[in-house]
Amino acid sequence: MVNPEMVNTDILVNGDRDSDAFKAAALHDAVNGLRERKPISSASVAFYPWQRNILLTLLIVTILCLIFFLTPTLITLTLICTVGYVWTMVDRLILFTRGLDASSIMTVSDEVALALPDDELPLYTILVPAYNEPEVVGDLIAAMRAIDYPKEKLQVLLLLEEDDLITIEAAEKAGVDKVVSILKVPAADPRTKPKACNYGLHFSTGEIITIYDAEDSPDPLQLRRVVATFAQLPSNTACVQAKLAFHNGTQNLLTAWFTADYALWFSFILPGLMRSNSPIPLGGTSNHLRRSVLDDIGAWDPFNVTEDADLGVRIAESGYRTAVLNSTTLEEANSDTINWIRQRSRWYKGYLQTWLVHMRQPVKLWRGIGTVGFLRFTILMAGTPVVATLNTVFWLMSLGWILGQPEVIQDIFPNYVYFPALVSLVFGNAAVLYMNLVACRETRNAALLVACLTAPLYWVLMSIAAIKGTYQLIMNPSYWEKTFHGLSN
Repeated sequence: MVNPEMVNTDILVNGDRDSDAFKAAALHDAVNGLRERKPISSASVAFYPWQRNILLTLLIVTILCLIFFLTPTLITLTLICTVGYVWTMVDRLILFTRGLDASSIMTVSDEVALALPDDELPLYTILVPAYNEPEVVGDLIAAMRAIDYPKEKLQVLLLLEEDDLITIEAAEKAGVDKVVSILKVPAADPRTKPKACNYGLHFSTGEIITIYDAEDSPDPLQLRRVVATFAQLPSNTACVQAKLAFHNGTQNLLTAWFTADYALWFSFILPGLMRSNSPIPLGGTSNHLRRSVLDDIGAWDPFNVTEDADLGVRIAESGYRTAVLNSTTLEEANSDTINWIRQRSRWYKGYLQTWLVHMRQPVKLWRGIGTVGFLRFTILMAGTPVVATLNTVFWLMSLGWILGQPEVIQDIFPNYVYFPALVSLVFGNAAVLYMNLVACRETRNAALLVACLTAPLYWVLMSIAAIKGTYQLIMNPSYWEKTFHGLSN
């Protein structure tokens, strides 16, 4: 094992990449680079003292108010939550409406992509982080072989932890080295995907960097489409995010819910965000980034468990833009409920991490992305997990009212709270179901009709995951819960 501590990172500039000194420097920078150069942007500390103190103060004040002024406090809390629900619903509808416009997403035809001369294409690096996934090595080989890009200009690095012997052995037996290069990442905490990507970045040669998961099957022309997209857009475009979808969307009801969720997010919500100055939370894969921008803003945060969302915010905050490309990468949807909750709770925890990190300098963030972008950042990063958590509270209140109509529930819903809450309940739920149906129709996925109509059951799982993620944020903020792949039929 290479010790990442106390190394000379200047070696990264001129050092021999095969030397132990270079590997030690690369590991040190992968783990500590962001928090050393810009500690305020690192999630290595989950809560700054002033953030923790504010949250504790609010909690204590709320408890005291509940003790001494129970009904007024409950009314106030319910009103605040209702306003949040309505605000989130309206903003989501605005983004969806904008996303319906075909011009909100970049489209590059096969003819245009294939017409790009090979000698004019830039060097490209694909990073493929994997951990304990021997079963998907074959998929990786097939997917990388299918990519249409000059082999002399394409570098594919399979990033494997040096102590992940089972995956290393499977990769070597499958002949991965004939298609990609295996790069062993020295064992060091935190054991996260962004740490591995940061390490791989130091061995990359590409002008454009992208990430694929080992089980991904990208559009073979995706890299060419990205190059054409960058050429069409302003020079401050830092990232092109391709769409993600699932190849096993009809395996069971859970994968169908997940597929409908992605169809709405990548086909309409993200393109809607593209038409504003708001930060775009990047997907976990298929985000194609200019290497120069990664070097400028500090690459990935190894302590943030949704490093993609965090990077999307830093891109916007730094004055760069993200585009969404109409090119699809097929992934494997989680078909196991426990596995899905592990993954989604990590996403929710990471959203809260990202919000806390960027709210350390709220004025700077506001100046960087504007008022609308700032509000939308709060809705997406903090509002998404908070609303999912609060859903359980309001579902229990509704169930309590149906079963016994306790007076306390009636008391906390005076007219000025009840009617906005009713609008949120009826119109909001109907709007979400409608958006899901439109997303499935526009993506020609009629098989997901049952999933769209039964989406409220999916929301229950989301709420469970949000509660779990919020708990983990407090107890174990940088812990990366492994999502297992290779479960599809």
